[in-house]
This record gives sequence, structure tokens and C-alpha cells, in this order.
Amino acid sequence: MSTLRHWLCLLVSSSLLLGTAGYAATAQPPAAQAMMDALAKATTAVVGVKVTAMEGARSAETLGLTRAGSGVQIAPDGLILTIGYLMLEAEQIEVVTQDNRTLPARAVAYDLATGFGLLRPLLPLRGVGVAPLGSSRDLQPGEPLMAMTGPQADDDGDVSMTRLISRRAFSGSWEYHIESALFTSPPVLASGGNHSGAPLFNQKGELMGIGSLFVSDATGENRRLPGNMFVPVDLLRPILAELQRSGSSVKSRRPWLGLTSNDQGGRIQIMRVSKDSPAEQAGLGAGDVVLAVDDAKVATLEAFYKKLWDHSAPDAEIRLTVLQGADIKTIVLKAQDRMLTLKKPPGI
Repeated sequence: MSTLRHWLCLLVSSSLLLGTAGYAATAQPPAAQAMMDALAKATTAVVGVKVTAMEGARSAETLGLTRAGSGVQIAPDGLILTIGYLMLEAEQIEVVTQDNRTLPARAVAYDLATGFGLLRPLLPLRGVGVAPLGSSRDLQPGEPLMAMTGPQADDDGDVSMTRLISRRAFSGSWEYHIESALFTSPPVLASGGNHSGAPLFNQKGELMGIGSLFVSDATGENRRLPGNMFVPVDLLRPILAELQRSGSSVKSRRPWLGLTSNDQGGRIQIMRVSKDSPAEQAGLGAGDVVLAVDDAKVATLEAFYKKLWDHSAPDAEIRLTVLQGADIKTIVLKAQDRMLTLKKPPGI
């Protein structure tokens, strides 16, 4: 990281020289020097995160047993914000600082509803800054932003200047939906393409979001524009105290079926069924098409999930109308609380 400030200078200068195409007419970027100082300070709060999942972890099927990503310190007591899927069913968590120290850490919270994860090192984080939480509400399309990946044992991390492309609702294939997500391009530059948990900063050095996914179309308009989806920190503020107190939010306790699906062409098609899930036990499989939930037609993942989550009890009885081959069937299954199906990391 000895050349970090030099790279920031080049990145910020390049960003400003590109102009403000797509910027709101009233929005003006701050002076280059002030912007560079703010972003340089923000980078001091970024750390690497290494996770080894428990043997037999269900999440290992899609995420692997060993995972690497980034985090950012958001409180002076060492509280680190990252993307939660890194921490799923973790047996060992480590934080890597920019001066090459590796510290053991414990899980504090995993929030299924937002996707955020919180952890805290077991030893003091000396020399690591604290990133102030900002708000993405005033971000304008085209606005320059900075994303940073944390260091790993063989990687110093990377800094990427990017721009906001859009802010819109996002539905994930894994029974996940948030009403507002940040989409940026160009994509985060990271060794091995590892953008998981990368913090996103505005020009004032305030934390805007946490990196979740690489996307092939950041516009959402069915045209190729590679970028990233970030979960905005606006979703964290209302639940931060609750997460530290209980390890998850109330909204995380909701029905889960164990489906991975897409909604192309107005059809919700099942791509994969999780092992030992309610969906598998009910006989659902890849290629099946979900037509309705509790007799209400659904054509998008958002509609599917919201109808599913209308049930207040996580173990509610769900009635699905499904197309299997050429046959339309009604399948009744009992959902599960996803949080109870995961091996619980020590500390939560």
C-alpha cells in the first residue's frame, strides 16, 4: 500500500478528466486534492477477510469451504462490515490489515434480509481507520465513486474508480430481494475477480455500500455493461443496533424454500434445489416452473418472494402451483427458517 496515494492521485485525476457525463447539471465534483485526501483516508479503514467454513456446511456447495473478500471498519471498537455470504457457517474468520497482520475474528451478525455481515477481531485493530456511514440517497447517475478490495496474504488489494450507473430494486436467484441496490461500472478490479465485501465510497470518503455481485449488465436494460451490485448502507442504519444485539434482523426470520430460480420471459423457472430443503422434500426440481403462490399468479422473482414472505411464520405452509413437464400441479410444502438450517458460527 506504499504507492496507494500515488495511484489515488492518478485515478482521481483520470476520473475528473473524463468529465461529468451523465451527471445532474447541479452536481459538481469537489476539488481534486480534497477528493484525493478524503478517499485516501477512507482506504485506511479497509481490511481483507478470510473465512474457512465448517465441514459439512450447506453453503460450501455454492461458496466453497474457503472464501476471501473484503471488509471495512465502521466503529472504533473494531466492528467490521462485510458481505454476509462470506461468513456463512464459518469455522474460522481472519482479518488481514494493510500492514500484513492477520488477526482472528468472530462473527457478530449475519442478516439474511439485507445480505450484510458483521464481524469483530479478537485483538485490537491498531492503525486501521473508521469509515463514516454515508447515504446513497443523493447519489446521481454518472457520479464518480471509489471501490477498494482488502489485502490478502499474496495480494495488497486494489483501488478502482467507478461510476454509479443506476439505483433500483434487485431480486437475487437465491430467494433474496432488496428494494434499492447500487449498480456501478466499470467493475471492481481485483485479483481473481474477488469483489465480495468491497466497500464503495463517495467523493467525501463516506461509505455508500458493500460489494455483493459482479453483473454483466449494470443498466438493467438487457445490454452488456459489466459492473457490480452494491448493497447500500442505508439498509444498515435501521438495523445496526439490532444486529449487534441479536445477530440478525427480525426480517431475516421468514419462509425459505431452498430454490434457485430465474424469471426470464415472465416465467419463474427453477434452476437448482438445495439439498434437504423444503423444495427438495416436496419433489420440486430443476426445470419446474412456478406459476402461483397461494393461488396468486407470480411472473417475477420479486412478486414470488413477496408473496412467499407475506406469511409471518417462517415455517408456514406454502401452496405452489407448478408446471412440471406438461403437467400443472398443486404442491403444498412447509417452509423453513433459513437461519435455523445453517451451521451456526461461534459467537452468533
